[in-house]
Amino acid sequence: MLSGLTTWVARKLMKGGSQGMAGPAVKVATAAVAMGVAIMIVSIAVGTGFKREIRNKIVGFGGHLQIASLDLNSSMETKPLSCDTALLNEIAGIDGVESVETFATKPGIIKTDEAFLGVALKGVSEGYDWRFISDNLTEGSTLSITDSAKTDGIVLGEVVCKQLGLKLGDAVRVFFVGDGVRARKFTLEGIYNTHLEEYDKQIALVDSRHVVALNNWKMGQVSGYEVKLKDFERVDDIAQDVVSMTTVRLSQEDEMMRVRTIKDLQPQIFGWLALLDKNIVVILVLISAVAGLNMISGLLILILEHTNSIGIMKAIGMNNSKLRAVFVKIALRIVTKGLSIGCISGLGLCICQKLFNVVKLDPENYYLDSVPIDIVWWHVAAVCIGTLLVSVLMLVGPSGMVASISPTKSIKFR
Repeated sequence: MLSGLTTWVARKLMKGGSQGMAGPAVKVATAAVAMGVAIMIVSIAVGTGFKREIRNKIVGFGGHLQIASLDLNSSMETKPLSCDTALLNEIAGIDGVESVETFATKPGIIKTDEAFLGVALKGVSEGYDWRFISDNLTEGSTLSITDSAKTDGIVLGEVVCKQLGLKLGDAVRVFFVGDGVRARKFTLEGIYNTHLEEYDKQIALVDSRHVVALNNWKMGQVSGYEVKLKDFERVDDIAQDVVSMTTVRLSQEDEMMRVRTIKDLQPQIFGWLALLDKNIVVILVLISAVAGLNMISGLLILILEHTNSIGIMKAIGMNNSKLRAVFVKIALRIVTKGLSIGCISGLGLCICQKLFNVVKLDPENYYLDSVPIDIVWWHVAAVCIGTLLVSVLMLVGPSGMVASISPTKSIKFR
């Protein structure tokens, strides 16, 4: 019954306050909560989406884990490993592993009549997962690699083709320097653009049999294995399992193998992405503080405007705890309304950007051509629940102001 009374009083005070100073203050407080929630939802969705897109691009070129010879050489001239089918099957059987693929690399120089450019040939085999490259193709198609015959096709990054003036179907002459100078002629079958210029300018995809021959390796020898996982968050745990499998065996060349995660291979990029998390945390703290201060200001104005009413309610027997409950309920109504508006607005903006890519980016600076969005529903729920809890905690103190109001003085208050 008392709970019903405080609710009824809260509604009356809200309606009565809409005509005075408290009306605009309540609207400002509601708008502050709504804007804060919307900005927080958009910030988290953009930050999560940006991390996901950049991470997926890097993983698309080299997998989550890379297994190669234990060699301090960091160039594309690698020591060979004999393809160990038993090891591949063992790794593929680990829970969370999506696929295991072999690769072979060889540095070379693409030369035209006007220019030349160094690239790294990445040899891939039949069954290679072309989904990432296919999603980023701008012209042509991926390579059709079969066991029956070696293909002479090549897939290059768009930035390479522009610099060298190459077009789809052109002959691509690649020179290799070793004991002597050797050359191979490929046909340009596909052009891709991931907006990661560091990779687009370097990686050229060809049939692995070309690379094996150029390296003077035996058939079945490879530079290493790429392991792709179903969940990026498990990369460190699965890496430990793979390390346990590889350390107990040697390659057929009596070489030990080493396992590196994509984070080990690209520490600068993942360090940069980690800084992005810190920026998002700073944004969330600042916005929460601003929204909370606006809520406190609105509540204090509401209390001051109803000082006379508070004195009358005290005089007829309503105690301080019930009066505090009245103003906390008023604050909760403001917060709830602001949360609803902010949540709908934030999700609406995110969905609009996700569907129509309204906000564009400069790929040269951001590696993406539009602002990425990744809506994680538990993030949205955490923002709403966190905002509600923080607001209630911040309002406990100001609501206690009603206890200091004297009935005898406040009834005369104008």
